[in-house]
Amino acid sequence: MKRMLLVLAVVLVGTLGVVTAATAAGGLRGSAAASAPQVLAPSAAIDYAPATGSSGTTPTGTATVTVRDGAFDDVTLTAPGGDTVQGTFNDDRTSWSTTEPLGYDMSYTWGGTATGTDGMSVPLQGAFATLAPAKTVRGRLNIGDGRTVGIGAPVRIQFNGHVADRAAVERALSVGTSVPVEGSWGWLPDEGGGSRVDYRPKAYWPSGTTVTVKANLYGVAYGQGAYGAADISSTFEIGRAQIVKADVNSHRMIVLRDGHQVLDFPASYGLGSDPNRNTRSGIHIVTEKFTDKRMISQRYGYDSVEQWAVRISNNGEFIHANPASAAAQGSANVTHGCVNLSIDNAKEYYDTALYGDPVEVTGTPVQLSARDGDIWDWTMSWDKWKGLSAL
Repeated sequence: MKRMLLVLAVVLVGTLGVVTAATAAGGLRGSAAASAPQVLAPSAAIDYAPATGSSGTTPTGTATVTVRDGAFDDVTLTAPGGDTVQGTFNDDRTSWSTTEPLGYDMSYTWGGTATGTDGMSVPLQGAFATLAPAKTVRGRLNIGDGRTVGIGAPVRIQFNGHVADRAAVERALSVGTSVPVEGSWGWLPDEGGGSRVDYRPKAYWPSGTTVTVKANLYGVAYGQGAYGAADISSTFEIGRAQIVKADVNSHRMIVLRDGHQVLDFPASYGLGSDPNRNTRSGIHIVTEKFTDKRMISQRYGYDSVEQWAVRISNNGEFIHANPASAAAQGSANVTHGCVNLSIDNAKEYYDTALYGDPVEVTGTPVQLSARDGDIWDWTMSWDKWKGLSAL
């Protein structure tokens, strides 16, 4: 009987031990599972450039928004009044950037959403502002798209205000040519309402050259709080190579075209005994033409309308018809500085003249210079001209 009880006790202890061990093992496994960290997908994080709340942003810069751990559903950048700025996504829609310039002194607001890898939508929000210039300055090119001009035509940008930082502006300018041409920008004294800069080749433009001028001036800081108002550009052609040879002592005016003499007219130039009436020696440039031009001088007491007048400087020098000096044409210089021709000869020359044609006057002691105004670019040596560049 005792032996049977002992055996039963051993069996119960062994059975309880198995149960206890199993229970303990199960309890350990349950505890480990309960303490394992749960891994969650991250939410979308959005970065803005320029930073939201910023001001003074340059309008020519690119505004960009990027997302980490997600992709954009849509993006808008809205100006006051509701206009949206054009922009584009990258391939995986994790970045969006503007593709057009912004405006001056404007506030732009972000909109749209991005979806994170956690599947949750995150809104774009915030705004930034662009700089407010104290003044905007506009430039105007002297040669428009599609024009054909003479081989001496300078490219001019006339500004309607002063440019203090000329180097910054000049870096925004470029001239491209269909054949290699060496040239340089040169800054002239302010005139015509503001600063002005000309581009001149080292020698006359090659005939037939296509010239493309680009002035990426919008957003450029001109100094003293002024900024560029707009970009400007032009593409034009250089025409036939026509040069007027005007030797005052020959009393003739010869026209060369592409190296060949095509016209030879008797002429009368400025009175040699009066330096104020001398036709200025130097390279003049044709700038304007008039079928009839009123010419007035209080100093010399005349007021008359002359036909077929081609302006060659801003000091009153023209090539024009003048029947009153017909007897002197070809034999004496009696004019007030102009080149006088007969009516028929003046008309024939007038019909050939282009803006930018050189008129090379020689034989007088008074030289064309800056005081004669407008285009005096060719009166300077190449080295001196290059010295007028701000770079």
